[in-house]
Amino acid sequence: MSLADRLQQAWYRGHPALALLGPLEALYRRVVTRRRQRFLDGEGDIYRPPVPLIVVGNVTVGGTGKTPLILWLIEHCRARGLRVGVVSRGYGANPPSHPWKVEAGQSASVAGDEPLLIVERTGVPLMIDPQRARAVQALLESEALDLVLSDDGLQHYRLARDLELVLVDAARGLGNRRCLPAGPLREPAERLGEVDAVLYNGAAVDSDDGFSFRLQPQALVELCSDRSLPLDHFPAGQAVHAVAGIGNPQRFFTTLEALHWRAIAHPFADHAAFTPEQLAFSPDLPVVMTEKDAVKCRAFAPAGWFYLKVQASPSEAFVAWFDEQLARMLPTHS
Repeated sequence: MSLADRLQQAWYRGHPALALLGPLEALYRRVVTRRRQRFLDGEGDIYRPPVPLIVVGNVTVGGTGKTPLILWLIEHCRARGLRVGVVSRGYGANPPSHPWKVEAGQSASVAGDEPLLIVERTGVPLMIDPQRARAVQALLESEALDLVLSDDGLQHYRLARDLELVLVDAARGLGNRRCLPAGPLREPAERLGEVDAVLYNGAAVDSDDGFSFRLQPQALVELCSDRSLPLDHFPAGQAVHAVAGIGNPQRFFTTLEALHWRAIAHPFADHAAFTPEQLAFSPDLPVVMTEKDAVKCRAFAPAGWFYLKVQASPSEAFVAWFDEQLARMLPTHS
């Protein structure tokens, strides 16, 4: 188990040694609190786009389901006649220059796995740049858009926003509710009270403080052929090698088990770069991975490797609330 894995375990299960990190946590809290206050006071170089911008982010380290929600938002807004673009930091990307427009067919090492997945699934115009304000400017210079979605960037306070959507893993919650490095929080827990909406990934019903949000498996897609197969392609009890290089691999393994397959878990670090040798498992069984991992493995995937296609399913109450926000931000399109 890596140091990062041990730290995550301590954050969510508790460990007395975390008390030693109290002084560093206090320093971190002061820095992030001061940065946000400067943003609220309008201090510093803050870029406000000429079109509405929606941030989809989280307050915790690790995966909470942002990419599936981004995909849902793209399709939902398009169905209402809106021209949508996306910006991302492009974590793990190494493009020749910034800002960089991601196109289908680019390498994940150039474009980043999540941006590439979003573009290949939707064809949406998407710009990556660690400086998200610069990414938004470049995107709007190249595309006529009604709305921009920021994939992550809740704490990127050089970029003004019209709506903040935050995802929380319903099973893990906020862990020990402490800030980095003593806990998983990027900002104090009180920050959730300041965002526009909180969505709890995995929750069955809405709650007083947020909306429910689930990921629904849709199909198995074979990497080498792009064939889409039904979820009953494997019989109940089928053993599969389960590959997940995401922020919370256990969520993926649990999903496969809920489909009544026997998942032999192979967790990897978030955004891991794969080689064929790393995935040469024994015994010889089907390999099932996340779609985010698949964009990095398609070039060398043999027959019998699949990704699980999932679709975000937010609650009806969230859909109604979000449509109200669109009407408020874009009254001419309502």
